[in-house]
Amino acid sequence: MKIVITGVTKGLGRALAEVWMTEGHTVIGCGRSGPEIFDLRLDHPQHHFAVVDVALDNKVALWSVDVLGSYGPPDLLINNAAMMNRPAPLWEQSDAEFTKLVDVNLRGVANVIRRFAPPMVEAKHGVIVNLSSGWGRSVSPEVAPYCMSKWGIEGMTKALAEELPDGMAAVPLNPGVIDTDMLRACWSDGAGAYPKAAEWAKAAAPFILQLGAKDNGQSLTVPGGAD
Repeated sequence: MKIVITGVTKGLGRALAEVWMTEGHTVIGCGRSGPEIFDLRLDHPQHHFAVVDVALDNKVALWSVDVLGSYGPPDLLINNAAMMNRPAPLWEQSDAEFTKLVDVNLRGVANVIRRFAPPMVEAKHGVIVNLSSGWGRSVSPEVAPYCMSKWGIEGMTKALAEELPDGMAAVPLNPGVIDTDMLRACWSDGAGAYPKAAEWAKAAAPFILQLGAKDNGQSLTVPGGAD
């Protein structure tokens, strides 16, 4: 299976990629960290990794031309790249901070879909998974920008699902609560009570691979992941 995934250098994206590469799938990933992309290229030369900021549509466009020209449309497209806001009341979030989060968490997803979905739609084949969150279906104080972005992912993905041809699917997926750098930015050491990304990926990776047309437009959660 050909899998395109954003935010592949750390956290959930890296954990999923490691499982899928071990299982023999072709992983095509991007991230903003040059050194970590370089390491992935050295460690996994049979796969494809690139430095891309998904918030920049022109960069995503160049990446997609390279990927689609070499591999064709993916079987699975996963929008995983995201960032967390600085924990604070909404009125203390600066315009610059808010805009940066929107650019990655919402515009970044739209940029990737804009570039990769057309050949998938033409082939009437493939699944698009946009990583949501428990905070895309509920709220908490001091994370309003992040909640907003993930509620937006839910709505955008469900609307996309109605635009796809039969045989395809778009799924907003809540991964559950995982001990990642992003969670620690909110909960500090309290994040340690939750599973590490590598442990989570053992259940999440096969669950994602079995998603198909039957799941189109459904808000799903990785089994065992706390909401």
